[in-house]
Amino acid sequence: MPESRSSMAPDTSHRARIIDGRATAARVRAEVARQVAVLAGRHGVTPGLAVILVGADPASKIYVRNKGKQTREAGMRSFETLLPASVAQAELLDNIARLNADTAVHGILVQLPLPRQIDELAIIDALAPHKDVDGFSMINTGLLAARSSGMVPCTPLGCLLLLKEYVGALSGQRALVVGRSNLVGKPMMQLLLREHCTVTVAHSRTRDLAEECRRADILIAAIGKPGLIKGDWIRPGATVIDVGINRISVPSPDGPREKLAGDVDFDTAVHVAGAITPVPGGVGPMTIACLLKNTVIAACAQNHIDPGSLSG
Repeated sequence: MPESRSSMAPDTSHRARIIDGRATAARVRAEVARQVAVLAGRHGVTPGLAVILVGADPASKIYVRNKGKQTREAGMRSFETLLPASVAQAELLDNIARLNADTAVHGILVQLPLPRQIDELAIIDALAPHKDVDGFSMINTGLLAARSSGMVPCTPLGCLLLLKEYVGALSGQRALVVGRSNLVGKPMMQLLLREHCTVTVAHSRTRDLAEECRRADILIAAIGKPGLIKGDWIRPGATVIDVGINRISVPSPDGPREKLAGDVDFDTAVHVAGAITPVPGGVGPMTIACLLKNTVIAACAQNHIDPGSLSG
């Protein structure tokens, strides 16, 4: 009887191409900086990105600090609004209204998650759609589904840019998105459909997830469960984009320590996939790079400038 797929040992002589998100993100940021210089020199416009942080979550504070640093390095203006975790929703909405009206601010991002007393959907939809550089508002979500122009969510956009760089033409590829969140899974599906992929979306209720994974030429993992997708779930030669950022505890000589892990079991998947993103160093750096890219697009739209005129 032939050996089952799940019991087969991985081919340890094979190692997938590592998709270097840091290097690709650096190239995106360099192009953004060049475009910012052209906008300032030719049109007198300096893109401005405003970030609102509610509370003092350590991971969020680090993320916001990195956003501000990279925004300034690209030659853009960085605005930060820091509010206590106890802030009332009305006060947060007042801050958003102020930024919506500020012509020096072209993009606004509210760092998620928000405290329990805040209605996240109400906050996201309070953002002026043309300044919603995260692309989460109802209007931008609808524009993406309608295949029209609007702000595209940064993480899915970053995944798409990595795929185009490492895979090339995506038309006709069979893609599986594991996860159906409004932040990643659903917009990722829409972007892949735009590229003429045949797209399946899997989630926590999917039957035989492993078999669904084995059919995919492109596998996007965004379900938030560390190491869920094993190497023997992956089609040999498939491209794997791991969006998962999970903090797990691992033993060490000095006691347990925390590390980041993806939704894919990298150690087994790397011996099956054709190309794979690591965690960290894969999708993560692309998110901020695409946030800066979206801010330039927003600044152009608000000043009636064709973004294509910034090229070359």
